[in-house]
Amino acid sequence: MEKVSISPSNQYCPQAMFLYGTYKEDGSPNFGLFCWFSYCWDSEMGVMACIGGNKLTKDRIRADKVFSANLVSEPLLPLADYLGITHGYDAGKMDIALEVGRGEVLSVPVLRDSPWVYELEVVQELPLNDEGDIFICKVRNTLAAKVLLDESKSVDERLKIAAPVVCFGAGNGIYSAVAPAVLGRWGELKKSI
Repeated sequence: MEKVSISPSNQYCPQAMFLYGTYKEDGSPNFGLFCWFSYCWDSEMGVMACIGGNKLTKDRIRADKVFSANLVSEPLLPLADYLGITHGYDAGKMDIALEVGRGEVLSVPVLRDSPWVYELEVVQELPLNDEGDIFICKVRNTLAAKVLLDESKSVDERLKIAAPVVCFGAGNGIYSAVAPAVLGRWGELKKSI
């Protein structure tokens, strides 16, 4: 496969989309769309969430040190696109039909229609050089659709039900479905080498 050098790009770095839920100062829910989200380990599972720029969601995470990360599924995508494109400081952004519940462990808003929700507590904030910040979080609870825990269904079937959405490239802004196909288990594929 021939390669060429390009400037730094996330064009082919698919990233799962999450709606981060926080409460505004008045106690009403706020959700913003983000994809710079990954997992880490420090004696327990955690996540790293990077947020660039000035955003209401970042302000509220800093203030309360907790938030929810709601996996965006295909059915949630139109809502996620609206919440991602509409600025958090815009009056009326959240004046839409939205089924919101409360976290089971933390005081965070959660989307009832998201198939997988993390309740996150910020344990460390790492400011970056320009306008970004990385929040290192501990997972204090996971709210999962029961059907996703049904091991009588194959991984492919459960992935189709979850229907997560990924994003390619900040400049392109392309949403994509995940086409489920089990490729093998750890350790099995090395046998073909």
